[in-house]
Amino acid sequence: MDDIQDPLLSCLVELTRQNHNPLSADVLSAGLPLENNRLTPKLFVRAAQRAGLRARVMPRALREISPLVLPVVLLLDDDQACILQELDLEDDSALIIQPESGGKHRVRLDDLETHYSGYAIFVRLEYRFSERVSKVLDDRQGHWFWGTLKRSVRIYRDVLLASLLINLFVLASPLFVMNVYDRVVPNSAIETLWVLAVGLFVVYLFDFGLKMLRAYFIEVAGKKTDVLLSAMLFEKVMSLKYSAMPRSVGSFASNLREFESIRAMLSSTVNTVLIDIPFAVIFLAVILLIGGPLVVVPVVAIPVIYLFSLIVRPRLRESVEKTFESASQKNATLVESLTAMETVKTQRAASPLQLRWEQAGGYIARWGLRSRMLSSSVVNFAGLVQQLTSTAIVIFGVYLISERELTLGALIASVILSGRVIAPMGQLAGLVANFHQASTALKTLNQIMDLPEEREGERHFVHRPELKGDIEFNQVSFSYPGEQQKALDGVSFRIRAGEKVALIGRIGSGKSTVEKLLMGLYSASDGAIRVDGIDINQIDPVDLRRHFGYVPQDIMLFAGTLRENITLGAPYASDEQMVKVARLAGADHFVNRHPLGFDMQVGERGAALSGGQRQAVAVARALIHDPSVLILDEPSNAMDNSSEETLKQQLAEYARERTLVLVTHKMSLLSLVDRLIVIDGGKVVADGPKQTVLEALKQGRLQIRK
Repeated sequence: MDDIQDPLLSCLVELTRQNHNPLSADVLSAGLPLENNRLTPKLFVRAAQRAGLRARVMPRALREISPLVLPVVLLLDDDQACILQELDLEDDSALIIQPESGGKHRVRLDDLETHYSGYAIFVRLEYRFSERVSKVLDDRQGHWFWGTLKRSVRIYRDVLLASLLINLFVLASPLFVMNVYDRVVPNSAIETLWVLAVGLFVVYLFDFGLKMLRAYFIEVAGKKTDVLLSAMLFEKVMSLKYSAMPRSVGSFASNLREFESIRAMLSSTVNTVLIDIPFAVIFLAVILLIGGPLVVVPVVAIPVIYLFSLIVRPRLRESVEKTFESASQKNATLVESLTAMETVKTQRAASPLQLRWEQAGGYIARWGLRSRMLSSSVVNFAGLVQQLTSTAIVIFGVYLISERELTLGALIASVILSGRVIAPMGQLAGLVANFHQASTALKTLNQIMDLPEEREGERHFVHRPELKGDIEFNQVSFSYPGEQQKALDGVSFRIRAGEKVALIGRIGSGKSTVEKLLMGLYSASDGAIRVDGIDINQIDPVDLRRHFGYVPQDIMLFAGTLRENITLGAPYASDEQMVKVARLAGADHFVNRHPLGFDMQVGERGAALSGGQRQAVAVARALIHDPSVLILDEPSNAMDNSSEETLKQQLAEYARERTLVLVTHKMSLLSLVDRLIVIDGGKVVADGPKQTVLEALKQGRLQIRK
């Protein structure tokens, strides 16, 4: 990707060199949602964080940029950019760096201003604290979820202010009624009635406007948080260590989808209820002011509703968690069944899967019913208490009126206000189930966010712009997560750059495991793996995989066109590169026969292609990066003899100056290699020239099933 025309990315690569932390373009841009395969100013800020740089895009006149903040990235016309290295106002000149063209050159400020857009990206090195101090600072900065919510604190502040006014406007209606009954009706003051009515109408208009604004701002805050959190979650999933990935993809996807329940808690209804609750104190104060002793009734009713909610809460939490777990299992069954539909039909496996589905559905129905009943009981109980409160206030008020301690208007106003006091509590009680569902989802997402990443933020990798392909395993042992048996046990060998080696052995002997360790998908539990003399753990996984062309045994294609699948990891690749790798892989034969060519649809998981065609696409996809190391795991086991022969001829020529690591059970593919490494039971049992090892196998000195 280093040769891609991306001015902002090139500027950032140059800045990392100047700050003595050089990173490749691939490392800086990996996983970012590039637009037209280029960084945008907004993405520049995210990419800079990976290099320990803090960036900020700001409008600034060229002559107002202080020399103290240089270097600065200038955004130019036509989506171009350069680095302003020096600024000399006396000489009316500037020293700029255009990484794409290479080198520094001095230009006149007037000439630079004609192309300057008026926006600059200010970049500074972010101070790195020690690990102990950084952990304390991370705690202060806040949780990944709550910290994101803090970004909208100004919006919620305005919402709180609007809610204060809205709740104050609520007082207008009961006060209007009280004055009509106590003053207008007894005195037939019609003029006063209309004055009060007009005032009330104006209040209602302001109330309507504020409610609309409040709803809008809450939705804006919720949308902002939703976008940030969903992007953060997906980026986290994409950066997880492969060994930390959950075993059940369906269950994992279901857990991620439960983010929707958290988003629901950020909706306008929930926020409105939570914001309105504190204002119940204001209404209680007004009831005390106009109704006196009547305030005792709602004051007693509120804790009664709260106590009932506390009694129901443990059972409701249990039922919500059980529903959550069973929903994950049901979704796992669905995803597995749809993914393996061919196997389901050919192996007549529909019955056990149907049983598993119905059992999960019944489990969800049972616990879901219990959750809804418990939630309904809280809501209905709150409604009952609200009705009893209104009745009790009326009864109590009649006695006070008979004793001349209360007016009829004050009684009616107190009844109306008591409804405003109890209503939010009833709505809050109804949100208990949603709260438990959201809290359970948040707990699950917390566990996901705590999973280890391939590229930890504070970790500094050894910068390797080029890898020649010298590979060494030194007493490497490895066990798959959750497994006791070792897949590799003390494996040692060395493959020099440019060497052609095949790994052969029984099924399950550990050949594919060697490849997965080489690709950095797993880390060795013991021993060391070195590439070009550097421990593989010290090389950035993005840099490592940029130089490795990997064809796995199980080919996975994505729904879309053939072009999109070949250029999946290199969307910037030219048509010339795509055609070249398609020819090398032998994919050009079926591409040229199809009327749509490279725009043909491959179907989900490549279902529209044959097994051999999928392998050809996988080989082309591995070669599109022009890697220095080829790692091929049974690259032709689904191909016919003619296609395999074509692939062999092309690979033999292509891999002449490259390192080749081949895993195969086919003797025909061994013509590509000069050396064989025999692995059996996770150990290297033979390593030497191809003819010598084959002769040993023929003579029975090595027992291995081909």
